[in-house]
Amino acid sequence: MNVMFLGTGAGIPAKARNVTSIALQLLEERKAIWLFDCGEATQHQILHTSIKPRKIEKIFITHLHGDHIYGLPGLISSRSFQGGEDLLTIYGPEGLEEFIRTSLSISQSRLTYPIEFVVVEEGTVFEDDQFQVIAKKLEHGIDSYGYRVIEKDLPGALLVNKLKALSIKPGPIYQRLKAGEKVKLEDGTILDGNDFLGPKQKGRVVAVLGDTRYTDNSIELCKEADLLIHEATLSEADEQLAYDYFHSTTKQAALIAKRSNAKQLILTHISSRYQTEEDVATLKEEAQAIFPHSSIASDFMQIEIPKHRD
Repeated sequence: MNVMFLGTGAGIPAKARNVTSIALQLLEERKAIWLFDCGEATQHQILHTSIKPRKIEKIFITHLHGDHIYGLPGLISSRSFQGGEDLLTIYGPEGLEEFIRTSLSISQSRLTYPIEFVVVEEGTVFEDDQFQVIAKKLEHGIDSYGYRVIEKDLPGALLVNKLKALSIKPGPIYQRLKAGEKVKLEDGTILDGNDFLGPKQKGRVVAVLGDTRYTDNSIELCKEADLLIHEATLSEADEQLAYDYFHSTTKQAALIAKRSNAKQLILTHISSRYQTEEDVATLKEEAQAIFPHSSIASDFMQIEIPKHRD
């Protein structure tokens, strides 16, 4: 599991930062990639990475401002020419489906794969045996959501030494026991796989927030997150401006990380007014003064999220 930032700017593209898109790469976990937002030229950004559009399984949109959705029609269309055949599910606020279907219809685009839309409301928007995704509404003038991606706890390690002590040799039986199955031996003995597994491995949590003012909902979404991705459009000196435009400052994002007891904070959606290395260093210092484990995202930056260790 790792995160790649495909765009880290705010509002409009800049020379150093494209507009927002974040890829959560779950290649080991489910051989798939989930996108969070898809600003203009996201597919161009992908060309500079190893990401294969056909591997994109889900796209989660935080809100319907252009810098978060204008890349969708192009990416969706191009996916057909890049081997896309599997279902693509797109999650987002009311109106997203109309925007995409209208764009595809007027451009007479034809897809080689099925597409499904899920209108996001507060609560669980996706769940299977591996992951759960919870959405909560933020404060941005229009409907804007944050997403909490929860990896479900993984089975514990197979206690091989315990099996060897019973003279059980490696083979298919190990795989069945690892899956928690009950296995009947030739002598009639029944082994329960759960008796031969170590403690469960705690799953990881990633929180991705859309554009927002400071809000307590953010703290709930980010509680104990292994990685928190939060917008920081403006510096703490521009707190009133951030409030007026429904955005957050570096200080406010850091306070969310601190109060939610997140492990790591990555700040993104950086205004184009901060272009020099000194500007970025100042933003980082502002956040680290409150939450030391803070970093500023840059385009194509990757963050590995390691598995929990006992």
